[in-house]
Amino acid sequence: MTNDTLATEIVRPGDEGYERLSRTFAKEGAPARIVRPRSAAGVAEAVGHAAREGLVLSVRSGGHSAPGYGTNDGGVVIDLAHLDGVEVLGGDLVRIGAGARWGEVAKALAPHGLAISSGDTDSVGVGGLMVGGGIGWLVRKYGLALDHLVEAEVVTAAGEVLRASAEENADLFWAIRGGGGEFGVVTSFLVRARRETTVTFARVGYPADDAATLIKAWRDVVRAAGEELTSSAHMYPAFGEDAPPAIMILAVYAGDDPSVIEPLTRLGESTFQDISTVPYAEVLESAELPPGWRPMVRNRFVPVLTDELIDAWVSPEVPMMFREIRAIGGAMGRGEDTAFAHRDSEAMLLGVLLGAPDDHPARLPAYDALWEAVEPYVSGAYANFFSDPRPTDVAAVYPPVTRTRLESIKRAYDPTGVFSQNLAHF
Repeated sequence: MTNDTLATEIVRPGDEGYERLSRTFAKEGAPARIVRPRSAAGVAEAVGHAAREGLVLSVRSGGHSAPGYGTNDGGVVIDLAHLDGVEVLGGDLVRIGAGARWGEVAKALAPHGLAISSGDTDSVGVGGLMVGGGIGWLVRKYGLALDHLVEAEVVTAAGEVLRASAEENADLFWAIRGGGGEFGVVTSFLVRARRETTVTFARVGYPADDAATLIKAWRDVVRAAGEELTSSAHMYPAFGEDAPPAIMILAVYAGDDPSVIEPLTRLGESTFQDISTVPYAEVLESAELPPGWRPMVRNRFVPVLTDELIDAWVSPEVPMMFREIRAIGGAMGRGEDTAFAHRDSEAMLLGVLLGAPDDHPARLPAYDALWEAVEPYVSGAYANFFSDPRPTDVAAVYPPVTRTRLESIKRAYDPTGVFSQNLAHF
């Protein structure tokens, strides 16, 4: 490998920037080298080096992998940060580098009247979110981020640079839409954006005195609304005497019509309301963790958001746990056949134990008991929202039929397991 700054940048322990680049959003690492290519050829060279030397290989687009797959100890990290271009090709086609951040993408598309439903956070990388799914603020109208994908440039374990699309390497194209990073390094995505400019964004606060009743009312409003409305209900724990438990309803309506949001302001006696019409890019939030924090994250999909499920989800007391129900469905349920296997879901549950790793063990029994209580009502899980995945979590993401097909594709494109730092090992 060269260290030509016009080509691939290599950062080693002791180099300037190593401390910052060796860690991700939620995990410290100590890789032997961090390789920052500026081309697919540079990525191929880095993959080949790691394979020849038998080194653990991590691939990072934005570094928001909660389990910390974007770094390692003693191995190689391919950091795609330099592959961050956003090019509008004409019409609604956009070529996006895998190292771009979704906030940058949204801002670049706005002057063209275009948007892509991505995630909720501006600093999340395009690559990791896209290959895992992409459940964002326009999911009910336009589906998952991966549903926008037309083709991808992929570097394989053998160092080949392939195009994956419905017409070329179709099995690989199927796998990278929901199967994660087990099959190669995606360096760029050709995406079909949507004609969308401004959205109506709402944040409405409520006390948590009768959480079950309020969330059932929220569910009924979302069910009655059209697919242009995407919403989530957040339950915050108490943060001291001056910050009691609270519920926050967030919603995005694809269009300029606050009246669609208005029913969400009448679920109870609100503590505050903030409704505005903004460019889509402005609804993507920044994300930072307090020093020392490493939240524990788990999720499940819900086929039908029943009263019984809501009662089971909101009732148990789990200290310092954030709970969220995301309304999904709509266009997500009509997507193409991909490795994302859970199209028939009305909602997703997200449970987060807040705090540092040492805080979690005492609360883990109550956390596990809550997930056991909702088990009869859930089916499947989302690859991108786990911090400490267990075998049951991985099995929930990839049901048997999906997993069998992914295992076959893994054998074809990465038989020696070069790409192993992912949720599942196929």
